[in-house]
Amino acid sequence: MQAFRNAAKPLMVVVAITFFAWLVLDLSGITGGTGLLTQTSVGKVNGQSIDARTYQNIVQQSIDARQRQSPAAMGLEDYQQVRDEVWDQIVQNSVLDAEYRRRGITVTDDEVVQAIRTSPLPEFRNVPEFQTDSQFDLNKYQRWLTSSVAQQYLPNLEAQYRDELQRVKLLRLVTSDIYLSDAALWEHYRDENETVKIGLTAIVPRNAVPDSAIKVTDAEVAAYYKAHQSDFERPKTAFLSFVALPRMATAADTAAVRARADSVRQEIVNGGPFAEVAQRESADSASAVKGGDLGEWTRGSMDPAFDSAAFSLPLRTVSKPVMSQFGFHLIEITSRKGNKAKGRHILIPIEVTGAHRDQLDAQADTLEQLGAERTDPAALDTVARALKLRIGRAAPVQQGTKVQLGNLVVPDAGVWAFQAKPGATSPVIETSFAYYLFRLDSLHEAGVPPLSEIRSSVVSSVRDDKKWSAARQLAKTYLKRLEDGSSMSQAAGAMKLPHREFGPFSRINPPLTNPVVVGAAFGLKKGDRSGILDTKDGIYVIEVLEQAKADSAKFTKELDQYRARSINTAKQERVRNFLTALRRSAKIVDNRDKVLQQQTGTPPAVPPGV
Repeated sequence: MQAFRNAAKPLMVVVAITFFAWLVLDLSGITGGTGLLTQTSVGKVNGQSIDARTYQNIVQQSIDARQRQSPAAMGLEDYQQVRDEVWDQIVQNSVLDAEYRRRGITVTDDEVVQAIRTSPLPEFRNVPEFQTDSQFDLNKYQRWLTSSVAQQYLPNLEAQYRDELQRVKLLRLVTSDIYLSDAALWEHYRDENETVKIGLTAIVPRNAVPDSAIKVTDAEVAAYYKAHQSDFERPKTAFLSFVALPRMATAADTAAVRARADSVRQEIVNGGPFAEVAQRESADSASAVKGGDLGEWTRGSMDPAFDSAAFSLPLRTVSKPVMSQFGFHLIEITSRKGNKAKGRHILIPIEVTGAHRDQLDAQADTLEQLGAERTDPAALDTVARALKLRIGRAAPVQQGTKVQLGNLVVPDAGVWAFQAKPGATSPVIETSFAYYLFRLDSLHEAGVPPLSEIRSSVVSSVRDDKKWSAARQLAKTYLKRLEDGSSMSQAAGAMKLPHREFGPFSRINPPLTNPVVVGAAFGLKKGDRSGILDTKDGIYVIEVLEQAKADSAKFTKELDQYRARSINTAKQERVRNFLTALRRSAKIVDNRDKVLQQQTGTPPAVPPGV
């Protein structure tokens, strides 16, 4: 019986999935019921209300499951992601359930039983108790289905299979009419196998025309702003100030970590089991659970410093600490042949430690106590003076985007900013490189800002518009040189325009993303030259240098296999488009933020109890 209980462990995942679906369909009210918890709705899908407390319970369960899988603390963006994933699943279940009803798609008990018996879930195939000679044994699995252990999971398992069988039937109906004629298949085959090589001269206005050649007047700016209002519409935007408390390791920290690595190595040299020490000490969690084992890898696939040591160490010898971008490694190579090696390691990361750690902790406490989560705008100035930190200004943050400071992206601040009131300070946001405290200076609602606020952007747009006119004149001059007998490269060189050759390439794998250029390349014959190709991202002239037609005899020989692959691909595309269209056609009302804010009195990104 213990073996069967062990075999049942994969079913816990199934139970969780099915319980989630049950909550969504039976408690939320989207199936037409009243719900068991409350009548308060966080939204509607095709007129059916979604119960707010049930939605929150599902979110909480998803967060709990995620935190059990990963010990890392979740931030505001993580909570927001979970909320959105739960919402998306509710919407998808609802629209699919409505489609099943509309099409009369049902599944019989016999179909469910047959599927469970003959089509085990992938999780079961790797359970040792269901294997014979390292191969999945269907008989063992089927015997387990009759056991008392299995009986407690079967109702949930049946629900999952029933849902999946309905989905399969629906998608089979959706794709049943797909047919590709020989002519259509030849067109696809030709697109994959016909190739060209081209020469291309590019006249990109922003590069081809210098700013000094363009004059912009106030009257032009005002007229352009008035005529292009929609171009300057902006989403809701937050303006933030911040202080940053660096938490980067110093040379003293590095020396302390090196000393720790030396001590760990000495423990192993003195007889400590490498695997046990790795499980206890290594920061590489993926290999630590396997005693530091990295399996086999190829030279060049690891960090250069690690790789160099791994391919020069004597076998079965624990290295001295090797420093890489990840920290210090203790490496033991168990086998090596050519460019392949097998081995294990212990990773000890370089991090703040000792007195520096104590000092940084004290500063972080000050940051928290004096400045975090205040409504007084002066709190940021107070903490900046106390810790002698400079107050910086973040670039404007649009709703739904992340806060970026130079090349660094700061998590959570972009979510917090649109839940806070102007003047408020954020919680302390911890990253691997600093502690941050933000202040919301102002919020600008969505719409078109006044010209005074975006004048520089409008000036830039006017300048770009005039550059396009100048670039079109350059293109005419370039074409005239070609008509007078210059080659493309000669004319480009004389006018200081970029000229390059591309290919050979096919239609489906071009090195250029511009569809007009690619289409022209395959519409011309070898030796032909295009006229001016005036496109959204630039002006181009191309010449076909080489051309290779697709092999029709080879196509005929491979037709049956090619047809099967193409139809399978077409079915996958049809399914994606169908599910997308189904979602878009649904009437969705999303009141989550407003309702949950009213109910909990807390920012909706963090569910109650978290």
